[in-house]
Amino acid sequence: MLNVICIISKYLVLLFMVLYTIICFTYLTAKDRKKRTRNLNKQIFYIFMIHFLCHVMLMINIKDIKVLVYYLIEIFIAVMYIAAFRLMYKNSSRLLTNNVAFLMLIGYTMLLRLSPKLAVRQFILASLGLIFTIFIPMIMSKMKNIQYWRNRYGVVGIILLASVFIPGIGMVVNGSRNWISIGGLSLQPMEFVKIFFIFFTASSLVKASTMKDLFINACIAATFMLILVIEKDFGAVVMFYIIYFMMVYLATSRPIFMLLGIGLGVAACVIGYMLFKDSLFAHIVVRVNAWKDPFKYQQTQGYQVCESLFAIGTGGFFGTGLGRGMPYLIPVAESDFIFSAIGEELGMIFGLCLILIYLSSFLAIQNIAMKCKQPFFKYVTFGIGICYIFQVMLNVGGATKFIPSTGVTLPLISYGISSVFSTLLMFSIIQYSYILVSKEADDLEKEKDKILRRAADEYAAGNAGAY
Repeated sequence: MLNVICIISKYLVLLFMVLYTIICFTYLTAKDRKKRTRNLNKQIFYIFMIHFLCHVMLMINIKDIKVLVYYLIEIFIAVMYIAAFRLMYKNSSRLLTNNVAFLMLIGYTMLLRLSPKLAVRQFILASLGLIFTIFIPMIMSKMKNIQYWRNRYGVVGIILLASVFIPGIGMVVNGSRNWISIGGLSLQPMEFVKIFFIFFTASSLVKASTMKDLFINACIAATFMLILVIEKDFGAVVMFYIIYFMMVYLATSRPIFMLLGIGLGVAACVIGYMLFKDSLFAHIVVRVNAWKDPFKYQQTQGYQVCESLFAIGTGGFFGTGLGRGMPYLIPVAESDFIFSAIGEELGMIFGLCLILIYLSSFLAIQNIAMKCKQPFFKYVTFGIGICYIFQVMLNVGGATKFIPSTGVTLPLISYGISSVFSTLLMFSIIQYSYILVSKEADDLEKEKDKILRRAADEYAAGNAGAY
């Protein structure tokens, strides 16, 4: 009987996941406000059903009563987050709020399956992050001249990035010196610096009026990337590089900058590899070899990629069922390769829907950016969207052997409080941009109504004079 319940739960999870994903895209195209609201309410129902059914499978397969306790606490926090954000900001994007809550619940569930200790730690710290970041739109509304703080963003960002070189604090993890440890709490400064970098670039582009300004800003941006190169965090280097040139292209609308960015990036990779492949790029060479032919190095550097592909292949389209696979065989399955664990136990249908949910958030973010009339917030929102989707691509691409593994986490799902906290910050900043866009739209409607009323009054007055 329990086996039947597990099988039914597995297929219901897939059904609800598909329906949730469909709504993510129909919401973006629907023009009827009542229909959009109805679809968003359905999404919340699907979130709770998927979360509930996943914990049913865990309860049956793990046989631990603590799963029930975790379920009740997790769902309580999710409900409070969705309700509080809506009550505090009536003009906020409910689609983004739903997606944030859903992705975090999926993350808690998978971590509970892989490592209950890490799941509890992530839940506590992420809940504190939710409480803090929910006030970000309110704080930003009180901050004046935020678009002119270019120097502050640059200085603070570079100091934070260089903090990993402080003796006794900086740590080397997986060949990269990009972590700090303070009071037993490990943090990755880069996760927060990328926000400062986006704000710095946006502020620079607002101020820039000549090619000289662009050149100076490019030099400062290059300083960020040079520090990351010294840290050997090449995944972050690529991310910062893409963000910068995409934001410059948005601000200038000149294809030459895009072509220049591609050319400089390719040249830097080729020259750097030729000159430093045995020193600075040594661990990158290992990852590239593992990516090119992982089965040749199955017992050494290709072990991670091989186990990741085995897990995804084992799960197939429908998955083995939560708690019935062997995701613990994948190295660092709780962070870098959590997508592989999801693919094994929940299936590739679930995994593909997950990618589409990330994509729907990205499209919603870019839609907000394009509607925003204030250049600074347009650039910030656009940059955050690029950062977000590129991070997803790096993580999923590494897990599926599409690209070499970069050690980048899957936003809001992978274990890592630095990544989760910074992503929550970014979504709260985007919500502020959405509130601005909604206010601009409301003001425009009011202005149109005034013009129509004035025209109607003038027409009525003209007709009265005729008589």
